[in-house]
Amino acid sequence: MTIPLVVGIDGSESSLEAVDWAVAEAARHGLSLHLLHAAAGDREPSDVISAASERAREGAPTVQLSSEVLHEDAAAALVDRGRNAFALVLGSRGLGDLAEMLLGAVSLAVAARADCPVVVVRGTTEHREDRFGNIVVGVEEGEGSGTALQFALREARVRSCRLTAVHAWNPSSRALTPGPAPAWYALEAHRRPPSQVLDDALRSMTRRDRDARVSSRVIEGPARRALLDAASAADLLVVGARRRQGHPGLQLGLINHALLHHAPCPVAVVPQI
Repeated sequence: MTIPLVVGIDGSESSLEAVDWAVAEAARHGLSLHLLHAAAGDREPSDVISAASERAREGAPTVQLSSEVLHEDAAAALVDRGRNAFALVLGSRGLGDLAEMLLGAVSLAVAARADCPVVVVRGTTEHREDRFGNIVVGVEEGEGSGTALQFALREARVRSCRLTAVHAWNPSSRALTPGPAPAWYALEAHRRPPSQVLDDALRSMTRRDRDARVSSRVIEGPARRALLDAASAADLLVVGARRRQGHPGLQLGLINHALLHHAPCPVAVVPQI
């Protein structure tokens, strides 16, 4: 039995849109789809489950569907189910007094704690219908982007679309590196050129998948702006997240927070293995 794609539902329109995205994703990968509604003290979940199940069946009648109701904290329940899931799919906004926030509290908490990829379904309906034929993945210095690249390449393969890898660098931030000149000069001497960072990251990926349509973009400037701009012509934006040292959860960082709050398309946060 394959591991399922899990989608969190709470009765909001945003969570139903997440169901739509998850149904299409499950069909692409041949996965089963598991609907999870969790809320502490919720007494009437049946309507929420019924509406989401009906929406899923209309979207893809052949996808194997299951559902579950848990009377516990939603973020904790989703993180627990994510330990045996292909990915967790969530809406960008929830119900309640915080519904007007750019990103719901549950979605943000799950993205920071999950062991599997988390997809937050953002953007307009047009941005969720694969109209661009392009997936964007952010590549950073070091080894933090490996699993994100693997996830993005797999998504591009099942969608038969191109993959755009983006690496942004900001020379002004390097010039402001603290410490005496000899210390930061030695660090700079060992840095790879930005184009090499991207080439090295892509080399092993494309070697294993020679038919992949991959393009690369090196952008001088803040990574936040570079990735948001690239996402304006993407069906999915994929970013990696490093694990915290000595603590559970992920280091989302300012860039990932900005993308989760402002991206014009669905965002996948992929934990580093």
